Amino acid sequence: MAHFEKAKSIGDWLDQRLATKTLEKVLATEYWIPKNINFLWAMGMVLAIIFAMLLVSGIFLLMYYKPDVNLAFNSVNNIIMNEVGYGWLWRHIHAVASSVAFLIIYIHMFTGIYYGSYKKGREMIWITGMLLFVTFSAEAFSGYMLPWGQMSYWAGMVITNLFSAGSLELNGVVEWIRGDYVPGDAYLTRFFMLHVLLLPLAIMAIIGLHFGTLRIPHVNNQDGEEIDFDVESKKYLAGDTKGSKVIRFQWDFLSKDVFVLGVFLIFFFYLTFYHYAFALDPVNLDPADGLKTPAHIYPEWYFLWSYEILRPFPKDPGLIAFGFAQVAFFLLPFLDRSPNVAPANKRGLFAIWFWVMIVDMIVLTIMGKLPPEGIYNVIGAVAAWTFLILFALLPVVTMLEKKK
Repeated sequence: MAHFEKAKSIGDWLDQRLATKTLEKVLATEYWIPKNINFLWAMGMVLAIIFAMLLVSGIFLLMYYKPDVNLAFNSVNNIIMNEVGYGWLWRHIHAVASSVAFLIIYIHMFTGIYYGSYKKGREMIWITGMLLFVTFSAEAFSGYMLPWGQMSYWAGMVITNLFSAGSLELNGVVEWIRGDYVPGDAYLTRFFMLHVLLLPLAIMAIIGLHFGTLRIPHVNNQDGEEIDFDVESKKYLAGDTKGSKVIRFQWDFLSKDVFVLGVFLIFFFYLTFYHYAFALDPVNLDPADGLKTPAHIYPEWYFLWSYEILRPFPKDPGLIAFGFAQVAFFLLPFLDRSPNVAPANKRGLFAIWFWVMIVDMIVLTIMGKLPPEGIYNVIGAVAAWTFLILFALLPVVTMLEKKK
């Protein structure tokens, strides 16, 4: 009893100075979530846990990694994998988590598009989410450089060459980024700093901003229904939990999150122990060699769709198409001219647009991994043009949509 009173007094002391009880109400006990949502709304929590696993596993790897071009490859593929106790496990967790994170990000992103969660005052939720996508992409790219294998070196060479801006030939910018004419020690050290310090800090800051934008306005629901949260929350607090259209974040919605998270973790650790090879490119198991170019250079699977948009075009048009692909999803709230907030299956032409876009991105991803020759070139070019045309047509498609 004395311990309980002591804990209570500490809680009161903190509440007087940090308003902890008010914070708990705003973020948990009186944060209301629509009742009519499905398991896809739990992807945000899954992503938060994946980021935590990346952070923890990254700290353990950091203890033995050497950011030096002469030592990096050996520190990862020999010392961590063979000499450090359970080093292989932490590397597998880190590699699988970095890859699976993008699978969940794409599910989360396409769920938002399907249900129109970027519309009706929720534009900042979408924009901060896309900022997270960009920073996660930068974090993944910088991490891909660190093992200093063949694909690390040559993928880094190709991607940094993009900053020359085509025929503008801004080679000084490329050299400034690399710290040299070709990727070397300065290059590796810079990407190491970005990966372990600057980008994780940026991600944590944007996660906080993203959660803040989710608080007001409230999250969308699978019917696109406009809910009066003040009225429905009063019903819930009055005891009419069945009649209310909302539930508490804590513990009602959180229990659903935890269930989905449990299923995900079974899938995740199955991959970690039995099928981790998909996250470790075999070409990258050879040490970096600036005099030996791989037969086919490609990025990780989650970048392949945008990489394939770059490939079929000449230098300058390719860079313009690639740049458009990077900002197209940011512009979605403004390109979609329909006032309707509803799932795609209730929006006529938009449903066709959505599924064509999904199929097209899958085709782009497959083509991006294949060598650019023969029929692959033709399919890749058609898929790239299809992506660009789809987003150019989106304002027209949505303006033709009938108002609900």
